[in-house]
Amino acid sequence: MSNLELTNHNQILVQQVRELAELFGFETRNKYQIMDANREPLAFAAEEGQGVFSFVLRQFFGHWRSFSVHFMGLDGRLVLTAHHPFRFFFERIDVRDENGRFLGAVQKRFSFFSKRFDVLSERGMPLMEVSSPLWKIWSFTFEKRGRAVATINKKWSGLFNEVFTDKDNFVIDYGDQDLPPTERTLILASSIFIDLLYFERKASSQ
Repeated sequence: MSNLELTNHNQILVQQVRELAELFGFETRNKYQIMDANREPLAFAAEEGQGVFSFVLRQFFGHWRSFSVHFMGLDGRLVLTAHHPFRFFFERIDVRDENGRFLGAVQKRFSFFSKRFDVLSERGMPLMEVSSPLWKIWSFTFEKRGRAVATINKKWSGLFNEVFTDKDNFVIDYGDQDLPPTERTLILASSIFIDLLYFERKASSQ
């Protein structure tokens, strides 16, 4: 289990940190603040890779590129890693704890008119189904056996941020208070997956 403690929180805020270069049309390394409902910091997350090669891949391949996002606690120590392999179809991220132990994955599903993906266990078995219908394009519902257990909602960041930058804000609501820690962690990782897959611009524009 990850050292990132989420069981005492019903709501988590994930806020992308704006980069100045995005004002000029360049996609920069994605970084996030993770906070509780009172906006008290819990952790930080950042995409690995700051070199020229990573910059070029980000510009031309967008969310299809291979990348890893590292989650760090307030002491700067690694608590979680989400890795996205290079894929043009059925993108996924694999989630591991601070010791490299595989916790599960988030796997995109085929869909014409809605955004759909699955949350998988460490054994590859479906834990939750996630969907975002056309009439709720900024809302993602997590269901277990047909029952909603959590939601992720993208929040309006303001006209300037929405038009000129990729500064996205997400609210995670853990509706089921009995969700185990690993599943809460996979839902948190899903928020980054949602941002990079559906809301990152440039080469990854829908």
